[in-house]
Amino acid sequence: MGFELKDWLSRESYRGTPVVVKMENPNWSMLELESPGDPLLDKGRGKNAKQLTWVLLLKAHRAAGCLTSIASATWGLGSTIRRRISAASSPDDAVFASGKKRRNRFYSCIKASLFLALLMLVFEVAAYLKGWHFSAPHLHFPSSFGLQSLLHSVYSSWVLFRVEYIAPLLQLLADVCIILFLIQSLDRLILCLGCFWIRFKKIKPVPKGEIGVNTDLEGGNNADFPMVLVQIPMCNEKEVYQQSIAAVCNLDWPKERILVQILDDSDDPTTQLLIREEVEKWKQNGANIVYRHRVLREGYKAGNLKSAMSCSYVEDYEFIAIFDADFQPFPDFLKRTIPHFKDNLEVGLVQARWSFVNKDENLLTRLQNVNLAFHFEVEQQVNGIFLNFFGFNGTAGVWRRKALEESGGWLERTTVEDMDIAVRAHLQGWKFIYLNDVECQCELPESYEAYRKQQHRWHSGPMQLFRLCLPDIIRSKIGVWKKANLIFLFFLLRKLILPFYSFTLFCIILPMTMFVPEAELPAWVVCYIPATMSILNILPAPKSFPFLVPYLLFENTMSVTKFNAMISGLFQLGSAYEWVVTKKLGRSSEGDLVGLLEKEPKHKRGFSEPNLDSLIRDQATKKPKKKRNMIYRKELALALLLLTAAARSLLSAQGIHFYFLLFQGVSFLVVGLDLIGEQVD
Repeated sequence: MGFELKDWLSRESYRGTPVVVKMENPNWSMLELESPGDPLLDKGRGKNAKQLTWVLLLKAHRAAGCLTSIASATWGLGSTIRRRISAASSPDDAVFASGKKRRNRFYSCIKASLFLALLMLVFEVAAYLKGWHFSAPHLHFPSSFGLQSLLHSVYSSWVLFRVEYIAPLLQLLADVCIILFLIQSLDRLILCLGCFWIRFKKIKPVPKGEIGVNTDLEGGNNADFPMVLVQIPMCNEKEVYQQSIAAVCNLDWPKERILVQILDDSDDPTTQLLIREEVEKWKQNGANIVYRHRVLREGYKAGNLKSAMSCSYVEDYEFIAIFDADFQPFPDFLKRTIPHFKDNLEVGLVQARWSFVNKDENLLTRLQNVNLAFHFEVEQQVNGIFLNFFGFNGTAGVWRRKALEESGGWLERTTVEDMDIAVRAHLQGWKFIYLNDVECQCELPESYEAYRKQQHRWHSGPMQLFRLCLPDIIRSKIGVWKKANLIFLFFLLRKLILPFYSFTLFCIILPMTMFVPEAELPAWVVCYIPATMSILNILPAPKSFPFLVPYLLFENTMSVTKFNAMISGLFQLGSAYEWVVTKKLGRSSEGDLVGLLEKEPKHKRGFSEPNLDSLIRDQATKKPKKKRNMIYRKELALALLLLTAAARSLLSAQGIHFYFLLFQGVSFLVVGLDLIGEQVD
């Protein structure tokens, strides 16, 4: 049975744009056809068998070009890595330079695990090459002496020891972590179902009354507008102070019914002078604004807010709006939040959603946006609708002054003063409202160093607060269900269990099971459930779906920082009370500033005209600063541990485990070399 080239070509499925080389004359040409049924293609198929050779040569040429591009890109990436590593420094260098040479036990444990993993890998490779593949019941010890017999005996002893002592303990710990993982996944699923129900039923908070209905603008009667105090605490944040002051001074609210407090804790005289001049400029333009600077800077942000509340004129204001230095509320912010307090005396807090001006700046900001989108869209909204309680986000919120005072005011006992006041207000019976459709623009940290310090504070503080608040929660008069929600869901499950199992299960137990194969992790624990949870997390930010895999890997990578912070906060270690202001770059877009400049106020009596020309010029003429790279030793040590375990998994042909360990190890390596996000000033 003959099988001709023409028949073979006719059966070939069409892929892409077919290319035909005409060989009828020496000056051959290349023709591109739009479809496989083109008559010119059918005409030339049987003419010359050399056409296939030329097509293959052209494809080979194209493939060689692609390989050259890949090689060039790889070389460029390698050059960037070498350049960033050469300018790198470790976060621990400052500790050693200041003479505080204390041993980092957490880092030492990781190094010890890495050393043991490398030692076990050597034994496993030797056993694999020698063919020593046996289980514990079939162990035998050689009677002859010699180097090979000695190694054989050592390996047999190691197998027996791990089967009898290590594997049961490791499997028990793995089973406990799997149970915690399933409980947390169930909680995440319930939250998502609650969010779907809210969207399906179109549930949203509706104010009982309106503000400004009986206002006489011509007569100057603004008594229907309650008195509002706006507070902006800041500390050495000269990159963002102008845009935040400009935004709050343009809030659409009667001038005589609002006061803006700039609470400056800066210890840099230049920054103090700049902020003071900005305040004076807006005061001359008609804004009701004051500047405060503390002499004794104690208690960080909580101490700053507490000091501001001690002013005698604060008693004249019914509501307190708080914004961090990088937040830019829209002019109608107060008109969309204050009405929810009217005729609803049980409401103590109205929280708005954050939106980010730099969420697409780099990979790090994109991954942060996924996390925070889920936090606001799902966690805050569901808890606000069904429980009337959630953690105050520390900014972009309005408090009833009476709720703050009855809850004990601001306390400096933890690094999460916002969560502290929210829990105490909840114990006093106050209700919270979350507005998902009211946004306040802010900025995400663009460097991993800034993000790492922020996450350390956010995960050590709740554990400090849990130790302090637990007796008060038990003794409080709220219902049993609310107590259980606070203790088991709000604190234990979402603040303690989540970082514990994330780090222990995926960064310690999984790589160790490669060297102790008697303890196993099912594939659904390693792959399927984490992938499903990541898909649920990314649903509120659908444009981030291309970053699903990097998000999953980065969350496991961040578990090191979160676990370390959780332990330090729970056991009151030295770094638990570390407070570092999150570094911001002032990424307010020029378009936003121009829009604010061109916006005409509805009521000129309500607020002053903005003066943003100099701010726009400053944004356009900023000079780049020299930056340096960081080296993170914990992440690098874990990268080597995971990559070593990935090499070991090749010997047992564990496909999913190998790919997970390989990609997770590369993720730790990228973060450890500070190749994600911007470099640090």
